[in-house]
Amino acid sequence: MRRPSHELPAAPSHGYLFRRMVAADLEEVMRVERLAFAHPWSTDLFKRELEHDWSTVLLAEEPRPDGVTLLGFVIFWLVHDELHILNVAIDPPQRRRGVARALLHEVLRRGQAHGAVLATLEVRKSNVAALGLYTGLGFRSVGVRPNYYVDEGEDAVVMLRDL
Repeated sequence: MRRPSHELPAAPSHGYLFRRMVAADLEEVMRVERLAFAHPWSTDLFKRELEHDWSTVLLAEEPRPDGVTLLGFVIFWLVHDELHILNVAIDPPQRRRGVARALLHEVLRRGQAHGAVLATLEVRKSNVAALGLYTGLGFRSVGVRPNYYVDEGEDAVVMLRDL
């Protein structure tokens, strides 16, 4: 049975903590970004995202006896009634634990709470794992952006989801 598009699939039970990134987090966020991607965003791009009212860098952390551990993050924009996901990065040793799914559930929840009616993203055509994750969260492919990733000339699959 297909769920109505305005409903989120059931949120996983995880125990992760979510909070907005602040400038003091930059070094640790950049560590994860560099490990997660062959062509990471620059420090300056992250600094700019922290300055925009419409942009959020949302961290996923896990409480530990000695503090918290950064597991990953997502960068998203809320502009008018649209949520746009720009970047999802999970620390490689933390992958396959549901962190990305939990982060995206939280992002979609926040988008709905702010009145967004549509969520969009682009993903590398070769990123089969991410395509599966997004499809499982109710995103559908609506097109291709040729040569979107200029570093390797790879196409991007454009995906969207009604909220």
